[in-house]
Amino acid sequence: MSTLRFKAIEETFNRKSLNIEEPGRRSSIFGSNVFNESVMKQYLTKEAYNNVMDAVKTGAKINRTVADHISAGMKEWAINKGVTHYTHWFQPLTGATAEKHDAFFETIGEGLAIEKFGGGSLVQQEPDASSFPNGGIRNTFEARGYTAWDPTSPAFIWGTTLCIPTVFVSYTGEALDYKTPLLRALQAVDQAATDVAKYFDKNVTKVNATLGWEQEYFLIDSALAATRPDIQLAGRTLLGHSPAKGQQLDDHYFGSIPSRVLAYMRDLEIECMRLGIPVKTRHNEVAPNQFELAPIFEEANLAVDHNSLIMDVMNKVAERHHFVVLMHEKPFAGINGSGKHNNWSLGTDTGVNLLSPGKTPMKNLQFLTFFINTIKAVYENEELLRASIASASNDHRLGANEAPPAIISVFIGSQLTAVLDELEKVTSGKLSPQEKTDLKLNVVGKIPEILLDNTDRNRTSPFAFTGNKFEFRAVGSTANCANPMTVLNAIMAKQLKEFKAEVDKLIKDKKMKKDDAIFNVLREYIKQSKKIRFEGDGYGEAWEKEAAKRGLSNNKTTPEALKVQVSKKAIKLYGDLGVMNKIEIEARHEIELEEYTMRVQIEGRVLGDIARNHVIPTAIRYQNILIKNVTGLKSIYGDNYEKHAKEQLELIESVSTHIAVINSKVNAMIEARKVANKIEDIQKKAESYCNEVKPHFDEIRYHCDKLELLVDNELWPLTKYRELLYTR
Repeated sequence: MSTLRFKAIEETFNRKSLNIEEPGRRSSIFGSNVFNESVMKQYLTKEAYNNVMDAVKTGAKINRTVADHISAGMKEWAINKGVTHYTHWFQPLTGATAEKHDAFFETIGEGLAIEKFGGGSLVQQEPDASSFPNGGIRNTFEARGYTAWDPTSPAFIWGTTLCIPTVFVSYTGEALDYKTPLLRALQAVDQAATDVAKYFDKNVTKVNATLGWEQEYFLIDSALAATRPDIQLAGRTLLGHSPAKGQQLDDHYFGSIPSRVLAYMRDLEIECMRLGIPVKTRHNEVAPNQFELAPIFEEANLAVDHNSLIMDVMNKVAERHHFVVLMHEKPFAGINGSGKHNNWSLGTDTGVNLLSPGKTPMKNLQFLTFFINTIKAVYENEELLRASIASASNDHRLGANEAPPAIISVFIGSQLTAVLDELEKVTSGKLSPQEKTDLKLNVVGKIPEILLDNTDRNRTSPFAFTGNKFEFRAVGSTANCANPMTVLNAIMAKQLKEFKAEVDKLIKDKKMKKDDAIFNVLREYIKQSKKIRFEGDGYGEAWEKEAAKRGLSNNKTTPEALKVQVSKKAIKLYGDLGVMNKIEIEARHEIELEEYTMRVQIEGRVLGDIARNHVIPTAIRYQNILIKNVTGLKSIYGDNYEKHAKEQLELIESVSTHIAVINSKVNAMIEARKVANKIEDIQKKAESYCNEVKPHFDEIRYHCDKLELLVDNELWPLTKYRELLYTR
């Protein structure tokens, strides 16, 4: 008997829901562990507070003297809340957050000590840059790198540690993290969008990109997860036969939340409230044991930090509840995977959502300007947007009939499509007073009324307009939101700069009025970007053929998708905006290819280990039982035994066949890995792992899963899907 598996199952039967006591109203504890504006007013001098606010709003530098005042106030606040250590909390290109804790404690001689935290410690620390992925920017012997305080994201307390959000750069200044390029892209879109917004409101001085993410995840009992080497090392099941009941009845979606899970969710939400993460929605997702939480939207940089933080907090809280959180995009074959929809918009410092229709024609001309420019930006850079969500894990999800396809398209609904069709008919050049009136009243002016009864949402679209925002649905659940947000805001900044230049040229050279110039440019953009708009079923083969006719990319694998990152077009785009230089771009490209290769390599090693050290020995053990049974029948019936042992003999042969194929395919996979490992070119190496190594996974899995159905349940060593997904 497989004792480990059955002991784990037995252990789960005795689990009780933790009793989670609410510490008070959520609103009263919200942000209680955050060094936010309210706290700063209490602990900082007026000069220090104003300096921080200037840094947040305008990017002004904080001088060393003021930094000392800020650090003193921050330390006092933190110590009063029981904090003993501080850390620069950053997001290296590992996919996880990083931190090195230092104590406030410092000796002063004569056996005495004090709590110390100066401005220098607040503003900068020095982690080892060569130990994090750097894409060749740092040699192994060149260790120096710097973390530098990001005042736009407030410090927070987790446990007894003060966490200070920071950027992470090399000694020579190149970005080694997700945050630095994001901040640059946000600055670029702020400047470009502000310039365009001034066409409609001269009072606009700043535009913020906003983000609302939706985090999907699976919860598995920790005892059951411990019986699966693939879950432990790869974050997903590499084999396992589908259960008789999966998600066919759709009875899990929005259903009653299991009591243990609800206790976990409540515990998690309380921690989120204290950390200032405005989580609002929780529910069961479509697949068994799959769930989702989502916050109220925030400024994009803060939202990215909050998502990175919450993924860490989810794991830590899960330990208290004896759960393991699976964020892999496809942890179980045959049932839905997990995404992280990124809801994106732009808002002005005057309180206007630039992607939300207004009540007047002028407000709707503003809406159309940013709406159409977004579509144009996506059309011109659809491959780059696809590359921003590429990963070994998301490859399993994209196009798998529960997620958007790998083809990037934009869904806007039939009613807004009709509006753009009308605008496309606008006469070129200056509009007559009657034409302008008709256009504004009959087309632009009706937009709020149209959107009251907007078109049904399209869940197969990777980039859909959903009323007052665009929803980038193709982002994977394990992704750092900074990657897609950096690309989206960068391409939008580029597009808005080009739009303003074209409008200004028409005003200057053609003596057009502002509205005429805007309509003329928008009309051309509608024509140019029409191919990216798609209202139909993104899952069907017909769309793949149609997309190919339209010239849209269909990069189904990560190695294929990432090539565009180092194209001349991408390097120029990032360089012109100051988001990343050529060195940083090429480094990231190398890092992402290496990560892809290593993940597939790890999965191959784990699968080979499970197949040879778990599945095959178990199958042989079962086969020996069958052989013993046949031998017994032969001793009873003599030469006539085959009549009574027919089924057993067929089982023995079937088991032998599967064992032979598994062993053969594992050998072939290992040989393919050896060939791939000899390839020095990182692109070709990733392609070899993708095209030569990875295809063996499905073949090995098929025969292992067949054995799972044949072998005695009492002998099977791996916790089965029905137990992982339905044991509470």
